[in-house]
Amino acid sequence: MIVEIAAVLAGFALLIWGADKFVLGAAGMARTLNVSALIIGLVIVGFGTSAPEMLVAGVAGWEGNTGLAIGNAIGSNITNIALVLGVTALVVPLVVHSNLLKREFPALFIIMGLSLVLMLDGELSRIDGFIFLTGLLLFMGWMIRLGKQSQNQDPMQEEFEEEIPDKLPIGKAIFWLLTGLVVLLVGARLVVWGAVAIAQSFGVSDLIIGLTIVAIGTSLPELATTIVSAKKGEHDIAIGNIIGSNMFNTLGVLGIPAVIHPEVFNSEVLSRDMVMMIALTIALYFMAKGRTGSLGEINRFEGAGLVAAYLGYMGLLYYMS
Repeated sequence: MIVEIAAVLAGFALLIWGADKFVLGAAGMARTLNVSALIIGLVIVGFGTSAPEMLVAGVAGWEGNTGLAIGNAIGSNITNIALVLGVTALVVPLVVHSNLLKREFPALFIIMGLSLVLMLDGELSRIDGFIFLTGLLLFMGWMIRLGKQSQNQDPMQEEFEEEIPDKLPIGKAIFWLLTGLVVLLVGARLVVWGAVAIAQSFGVSDLIIGLTIVAIGTSLPELATTIVSAKKGEHDIAIGNIIGSNMFNTLGVLGIPAVIHPEVFNSEVLSRDMVMMIALTIALYFMAKGRTGSLGEINRFEGAGLVAAYLGYMGLLYYMS
């Protein structure tokens, strides 16, 4: 058991480091090619922070543990909202004033609705997977279009300008991009191997391990990015990072294992986990929407409520398992 736990912890460390270097290489290359900071932040950084979940999902699907991948996707979305944003709001109340975020919320609801419709039959099929991945490509194209339309108009533009790495020589950018990808693959392999072994030792399902241990570990990049952004006063990046990550998670982390290894999943995914994810997203929307026009705030009281909801959900999983 000690070896398995060490493997999971080492895997998480590699995922965090690999995601950081992957983003460094990709963002540095994009900077060199004169891509705007807003597009880099929305697409490349958003994709990079979801890379640990996607790589874990791919490895899990390849090894026939699609339940772990499903748990990782939904569990990461729940963790992002309830734990990451909740803890961040406790540290620094989050003010939301970006027009772009108002357009992202409807997209997030559409994507969640799509996932619910596709999964109502109790199976994550290969056709479902291709639909999810097609949606991921369309989503990325939509984000690029929004980024071009919103340049110099959205508050996140200036915030991203300060956060995105400077230009890198193409050779160095490619080196960090490929190094990050390799490290992500190694980290994902360690996490899946250790998590499955732990699940078998405790006699719980891969789904539960994916919803808990793996979801928390793969959400660490989002936690770090969100807290750092909030403490710097870059609240739009903090909220936008979570919304974007959840869209990437739903489309990519569910799509990849479905294409690799289609599987019938436990009915509790729909009756318990999807319900929790959707409820938290609706709550986040009303918190971020604002009560006086364009300005909203996630205050410490609401942050405490999100954390309490997460702890309650973890208690429910423990009780049911």
